[in-house]
Amino acid sequence: MKNKGTNIKRWIEQDGQIFLKEIGIEKGQTVLDFGCGEGHYTIPAAKVVGGKGKVYALDKDRNELEKLKKLIQQGKIKNIEVINEDSKVPLKDNSVDVVLCYDVIHYEKNRKIIYGEVYRLLKPTGFLSVYPKHHKEDSPLMELAERELNDVKKEIEECGFYLQDKFLKELLHDDYYNKGYVLNLRKRI
Repeated sequence: MKNKGTNIKRWIEQDGQIFLKEIGIEKGQTVLDFGCGEGHYTIPAAKVVGGKGKVYALDKDRNELEKLKKLIQQGKIKNIEVINEDSKVPLKDNSVDVVLCYDVIHYEKNRKIIYGEVYRLLKPTGFLSVYPKHHKEDSPLMELAERELNDVKKEIEECGFYLQDKFLKELLHDDYYNKGYVLNLRKRI
């Protein structure tokens, strides 16, 4: 696709920051980008939270994390910590303001493990933001292919969350822009 690099660049430099502010990320927060890939959401999040904030970039794919590390070095970004994990996240309970789970849950059969970890990590005032790409109504694929958006929402709610906001937004998927639903959920305390 001829716009691949242009789309990613525009997202990282401008549109991603606007999007993340609109969904509720603020300066000074601690964010976990769960399944961060090469950092299309990590880098804009680091810019939004600023020097007093922190972004943890978690992925099990070492190759993607190496790409992200190069981008961090090139951009001289100081507030991102890269974590190579696929199950238990090595962070303290109630230590994160926002968890981004974007275009990743379709890979996982037992998503309750992910939601349980997110619940453990989120501060009582924090929120989980999910972009459940590849559900039944949005390019069905893998573990979400037979699940409707409402099924995904209910599944997360069954793990101790409640829906706060549902947005239909234009956002980056891989290397192109598309419209998709983003769900923001809070912990039930």
